[in-house]
Amino acid sequence: MIKKLLFFAILFSLAVQTNFAQERNVELGSAYKGLFQKQGGYYDYSDPQAINMKVSVWGFVKYPGNYLIPTYTTIIDLLSYAGGPSANSHLDDLRLYRVLPDSTQQMFKFSFEDLLWENKLEVKNRIIPKLIAKDILVIPGSPKLYFKDVFNIGLRIFTLLISLTVLIIRIFQNT
Repeated sequence: MIKKLLFFAILFSLAVQTNFAQERNVELGSAYKGLFQKQGGYYDYSDPQAINMKVSVWGFVKYPGNYLIPTYTTIIDLLSYAGGPSANSHLDDLRLYRVLPDSTQQMFKFSFEDLLWENKLEVKNRIIPKLIAKDILVIPGSPKLYFKDVFNIGLRIFTLLISLTVLIIRIFQNT
């Protein structure tokens, strides 16, 4: 009898501790009670009174990383949470990547103007989706070259040309 009782107690404790069918990218409220946390690219903008989800922002924004946000958050809000696009970002080519339940991937392309004028859009091929858990917002861009970068590249090319010239002169002097 004691063995059966011990068996059921262990079975019950294992059943309580496992999370077989829970979505780990959606949660109710916040463990931090509204506290903004910025550690290692993780940002918590959750609402303790709402259902929250985890999404990612990559690319040319001030604070790229993973975000815990309420489900009612729009893409414009998410861009604001990420500190906004940087000066080098290509705002005409924003992308939202989504993994569907059947493990296929879907990509939505849109521009920043599409987000600003979403309610007045008359173009049928532009779809601005609502954010869902595990979405990845990518803001592409290109790095900016400053004067010191251009000078450094030019100096390297100049020293290479001088070295080749000296090498050629030495080869012809020895023959």
